Order: sequence, then structure tokens, then C-alpha cells
Amino acid sequence: MELRKDPITRSWVVVGHGEEATLPVEPCPFCPASETGHTLLALPYDVPWKVRVTPHPAPLYRIEGEVGRAAEGIYDKMRGVGAHEIVIETREHDRPLSHLSDDDIGLVLEAYRRRIADLKRDSRFKYATALKNQGRPAAADWTHAHSEIIATTFVPRRVLYELRASKTYYEEKERCVFCDIVRQEERTGIRVVDTQGDYVAFCPYASRVPFETWILARKHNYQFEVPRPEARRKHLASLVGRTLRRLKQVSDAYHMVLHTSPNTNVHSGDITEYWKTIADDYHWHIEIMPILPKGNRSYALKEVYFNAVLPE
Repeated sequence: MELRKDPITRSWVVVGHGEEATLPVEPCPFCPASETGHTLLALPYDVPWKVRVTPHPAPLYRIEGEVGRAAEGIYDKMRGVGAHEIVIETREHDRPLSHLSDDDIGLVLEAYRRRIADLKRDSRFKYATALKNQGRPAAADWTHAHSEIIATTFVPRRVLYELRASKTYYEEKERCVFCDIVRQEERTGIRVVDTQGDYVAFCPYASRVPFETWILARKHNYQFEVPRPEARRKHLASLVGRTLRRLKQVSDAYHMVLHTSPNTNVHSGDITEYWKTIADDYHWHIEIMPILPKGNRSYALKEVYFNAVLPE
């Protein structure tokens, strides 16, 4: 398995013989009675875990080895080096994230923060994020509530789009475009879904699917992994929970992805130019895209494509 770069769109594609998840459905591998895998993080520390992070049993990216960047004529490729982890969101098999308490959702978000911060200490990784596929229509592999942490040696294309656009906006106006969006959405109020403390949930002006919802902080911050005061952690967890419960009115399935800044500890490649003002021009946020019932067209979350069959 390797990564190949499309020279036109600059997208990286995972190509090769992919593995199918080998964990059984029954008994559930994420339930405490039959848990598998090495524990990377467990929260809280002093009692039986409520949130547990383990390596993915069939990862798209493997943490061992060097990147091995190489050319093949005009094309670029590299090894599938990275990290792919599972965040087990609860000990209870039939309890989705939306049904967890605010404190327990806060633990899930804290697991995201800690694992992303840890992975960004690895100079091979240019980007690290968290994502969640809820429900079979979203291609969730297991029914037990879980999400994923992924670190890559490249920055996903959509994030690069955001970096370029936010940098250009800042050069023109010396303001963060995301902060301006939050201010305008709150001023008009017509697309605001909910608010809690320093956080706002709203439907984007150019939503890609019905009921697409973003969650942003009112206070500017480009890095999700930076620790925040307890009150703000609780506000974010509460807003995430309420937003997911609202979306259940239209669909039980959704994609949720965290967009945070790239790894600014890396100083090479195609993102160096964005670091000069990134602390001022970028703004982390959470994007949630429901998958509507059959008959409605929906956006498929494809920030990184995976092709199990070599084109040769």
C-alpha cells in the first residue's frame, strides 16, 4: 500500500491492497468484556475507563517506518506512513455519542485533543485530526460508538483549500474569515442553530447538504489541541451533544470531522508558506454532515480517497 499524488488536484490517494477489518462483530471488540488492542489512552485515569483509544485493527496508515518520498516520472509517491486509531466513546454497547452526558462527551473531545497533541510531536506527520462516521450509511465499521484519530504525512486537500482561502482573506482584511463568519451569523441569527458559552453552532451559508452544521468558537484559536479552561470544555461538550440530538430529527447517520491547523512543528513541503500568519488567519472548527434517507443526494466525506485496487 502506498500514497500517490494526483498532479492536477494535488490530492493524495491511498492505493494498493487494503485490509478488511478483522475484528468480529460478536462479541463486540470494544465492550469491556471482550476488549482488544493496546490501550494508547484511557480516560479518566483513576477509575475504570469511560473513553479508550487503541490502534485501528486494520489501519489505512501505519506508524512504523520512514515516509520514503520518491518520484515515478512526473508523479510523486510515498509510503503509507501515518497513524490510525480508534476512540471507543463509551463502555456501553448500545449508547451513541449523542446520548452520552455532557461530561462523557467532554471526555471524548479531551481524548481527541490529547491524541492529536501527542501525534503532532512526531515530525513525520503534517496533519492530525479526529473524525466520526455514525451509522451504516456513513460506512461505520462497528455499531459500538466510536470515532477515529488519523495522522498523515500530508495535509488533506480540503484543509489546504481552507488554509489558502483564510490566508488570502487575512492578507486583504487583516481579519480571520472564520471570526467574521461567526460575527455575521450571530448578527443575522437566521442560520444559528444553538449557542453555549463561547461556542456557536450554525448552518453554513453555502451548506453542501441539508442541515450541515458547523461548530466554532467565538474566541479565535487555530489549534484544537491547545488545552482550554474547564468551563469552556463543558460548553463545547454540551453544544456538541445538543447539536447531535437535534440532527437525529432528520437522520441517525452523519459524518463529523474536526478541522484544525496542520502540524506547525514541521518545516518542509507545501504548507510552510501558510505558517507565517496561520495563528491569526486560521480557526479550528467541527463540521457535521447528516446523511439523509434514500432519495436525497448527499455529500460523501472524501478528504482522502482510498482505492484498494492498483490502477496497473
